[in-house]
Amino acid sequence: MNCFQCCLTDKKVDRKSLKKSIKEYQDTKALTSFANISFKSDSSRRRYITEEIKKLGKGNITAQTFTFGDLTTATNNFDHENLLGEGGFGRVYKGILESTKQVTAVKQLDRNGFQGNREFLVEVLMLSLLHHPNLVNLIGYCADGDQRILVYEYMAHGSLEDHLLDIAPDKTPLDWKTRMKIAEGAAKGLEYLHETANPPVIYRDFKASNILLDEEFNPKLSDFGLAKLGPTGDKSHVSTRVMGTYGYCAPEYALTGQLTTKSDVYSFGVVFLEIITGRRVIDNARPTAEQNLITWAQPLFKDRRKFTLMADPKLEGNYPVKALYQALAVAAMCLQEEAGTRPLISDVVTALEFLAANKDIDADVDDEEPGLISGAGLGSASPDRSSSNGDKNVDVEGE
Repeated sequence: MNCFQCCLTDKKVDRKSLKKSIKEYQDTKALTSFANISFKSDSSRRRYITEEIKKLGKGNITAQTFTFGDLTTATNNFDHENLLGEGGFGRVYKGILESTKQVTAVKQLDRNGFQGNREFLVEVLMLSLLHHPNLVNLIGYCADGDQRILVYEYMAHGSLEDHLLDIAPDKTPLDWKTRMKIAEGAAKGLEYLHETANPPVIYRDFKASNILLDEEFNPKLSDFGLAKLGPTGDKSHVSTRVMGTYGYCAPEYALTGQLTTKSDVYSFGVVFLEIITGRRVIDNARPTAEQNLITWAQPLFKDRRKFTLMADPKLEGNYPVKALYQALAVAAMCLQEEAGTRPLISDVVTALEFLAANKDIDADVDDEEPGLISGAGLGSASPDRSSSNGDKNVDVEGE
C-alpha cells in the first residue's frame, strides 16, 4: 500500500514543550484535583485557571482571556437566534466582540466536571501551540466561575456536515471540485498534526461536523478536546480510553484502545467516503444492508463496474469518472482493516493534491483492471511538497 511518494524536509522550528503539561492534565488524578478544587470567589477561580494555563503553556499562550460578561454581550446573552450548532461538548454561538467588532464563534462547554475541564485545557494548550491554515484559530477563552468558553474565528459556511449530510433544500450541493478541495485541506490539517508536530498529535475525532468551512469553502479542523500526543521513541502506540464518534473510530482503536496516527487515517477514509457518496457513515433511515457505509461499500470496492453507483446522486453525474475511481482508491486504502497497510497522511495529501488540481488522469487508470487499483499512478502526482506547509517540523517535545 506504500505506493505514494512524498518528499519531506528535516527542517525544525524550536518551540517550548507542552508534552508534560498536556499529559499531566490528561492524567485522571491531576484532572480530578483540578476539577474539585474550591475557591472563595469566581475571580479567584478565574485567576487560578488563567495562571495554570500560562504556566502550562510556558509563555506560548497567545489566546486572550474574556470575562463571562464580555461573551454575554458578544452573543446577546447567548440568544438562541445566534446559535450556530450544538454538539456533545456544548453549544456554539455567533458573537461580535464589543472591543474590536470582530465576528467570532463562541463555544460554551457543558459544565460536567473534569471532562469539561480536560477538554477545555487541552484545546487551549493545543491551539495555542499549533498553527496551520487548516486548523481553526483560537482567539481566546473564558474561565469565570464554572463557565468554560472558547472563542474561535468565525467560519462563514459552518461545517462540512451542513453542506454534505444535512443539506437544506434551498442549498446547492457541493460540486466535485469543491469536495476534493475540502478533502485536500482537511488532510493537510491532519498532516500537520502527524508529521510537523513533534511528538505527533493524534486528532482522534475526525468527522464532518468538526471540519469547518470559511467563505471560500477552505476547510479547518476544529474541536481539539480529544486530541492526544502520539507515541515517541520506540513506542508504536499510546493506550487510552476509547473516545470519539461511533462509525469513525479505527477498528484496532475501538477494540484495544491502542491509538496511532493511522487511527486518524482510518477516520479520514470514512469522511472521504462520505464526501464521495453523500452518505452518513451510520444511517438507520436506509435499508438494513446500507445503514453502515463501510459495510455497504466494501463489496462495491471490488467491482469497478459499480463504482459510479457509489457517487453522490446529488452530483448528477457531474464528475470526472476516472477521478472518481482514484478517489475511491484513496478511500479504500485509508479504510484497510490492518493499520499498518494504511498510507501515511502525507501520501494521502499527495494523491488529493493531484485530484483537487483537476488534472487529466485517464492514463492513471488501467481500463482492463476489474477491481480497485491501490493508488496506481498517484505517487508522482506531486513529487515535492516540502515547502507547501512552511517549516516542516514544530518541536513540542522540549529542549
